Amino acid sequence: MLTIDINCDMGEGVGNDEAIMPFISSANIACGYHAGDEGTMRHTIQLALQNNVAIGAHPSFFDKKNFGRVEMNLPADEIYDLVILQLRTIDKIIKEEEAKLHHVKPHGALYNMAAKNPKIALAIAQAVKDFDDELILFVLSGSDSKNVPDELGLRTANEVFADRTYQDDGSLTPRSQANALIEDEEQAMGQALQMIKEKTVTTLTGKTISVVADTICIHGDGSHAVQFAKAINEKLKMEGVSIKSFPGQIGS
Repeated sequence: MLTIDINCDMGEGVGNDEAIMPFISSANIACGYHAGDEGTMRHTIQLALQNNVAIGAHPSFFDKKNFGRVEMNLPADEIYDLVILQLRTIDKIIKEEEAKLHHVKPHGALYNMAAKNPKIALAIAQAVKDFDDELILFVLSGSDSKNVPDELGLRTANEVFADRTYQDDGSLTPRSQANALIEDEEQAMGQALQMIKEKTVTTLTGKTISVVADTICIHGDGSHAVQFAKAINEKLKMEGVSIKSFPGQIGS
């Protein structure tokens, strides 16, 4: 049976975390730099525990004004430090809730820059490894950001996106461009199934490219986020796809 992890960015103040949580298997929780605070982190961790959802950190550039979606040209040591600091912040709360940190998924501009810049990818991966070498790092499927953590011996999960469109080079269409987001439920479900079952995705130009799908992201801040999560969850189950946190169960 095919197995996929469904992840969602949470604790970002959108207000639909509780509604989405039953339909996912991994939660990436904002650590206060682009969104959230100690209260939202604690509440989201508690929701994840109630729903048997794997708990992940969602570190970002320190930029609440732009929701962490604007690139910042920081030296590698500063990127290392900002990731470490956010991991420490959320892990303290996780431990207080008697839970365990399962994975790390960088947010927004930090994630996209790491997919293209090995130095940034290395700074993030080294921070994760130094913090806890058992953590799983989510990386954009097909990007250079996977090679670096692999070389460090860090476990990675190849991430694909149900509600974002793709460029011919495998990168996500920038949000600043038209058609970056998939707003149609049927289209999102179709893309999800294609990536999981056929291991391909169709780009905006109509080209078919290969992808590896270990975990599939649904954005919690989308206008149809709850409906998308429910529909994709149900469709995947109907198609015989098992939904579990990567690599198969929480804490594995």
